[in-house]
Amino acid sequence: MIKRPHLLWLLVPFVLYIGALPFVNRVEPVVFGLPFLFVWLFAATLLTPVAVWLTWRGDQKLKAGKGERS
Repeated sequence: MIKRPHLLWLLVPFVLYIGALPFVNRVEPVVFGLPFLFVWLFAATLLTPVAVWLTWRGDQKLKAGKGERS
């Protein structure tokens, strides 16, 4: 069993940048006048801090929970 499941949030940037890249590596469709790959990478860049924040928040909750039990 995973003791720190919130660390799975760190897989989100990996999947967005590396895992999905072969599927989104195309110029068409054009979104807001930009190639799809550019829009995809921009969205991944914006979502990466969110995933890191969710991981940090999970660590803080875990740390607070251990402090209350001790």
